[in-house]
Amino acid sequence: MAGVSASTVAAGGLVGGYAIARWTKRRELGGVALAAAGAVAAREWRQQAGPGAAAALTGAYLAAFAGSHPLAKKVGAWPAVFTVAGAVAAASWAVAGRSAK
Repeated sequence: MAGVSASTVAAGGLVGGYAIARWTKRRELGGVALAAAGAVAAREWRQQAGPGAAAALTGAYLAAFAGSHPLAKKVGAWPAVFTVAGAVAAASWAVAGRSAK
């Protein structure tokens, strides 16, 4: 994945997955985008920081997706999605981004 960081892919997967699901009214399409971005990010995390870090960051990605739902009830859907996307991007950068080429 030349030129695009795993942090960007992960955040984009969360934001893009939600946007696709919302605008198409087809949750499964959003899920496909979320899963595809997660798989690409996980591959990059594994290459950059190893399998343990990749597993932890993938868990954070999934937790962010799940956590955005109750957070949305408190702050609204888009703010929740942007909050969790930012958190995952920051965690990705902290764990794997520093060792990126």
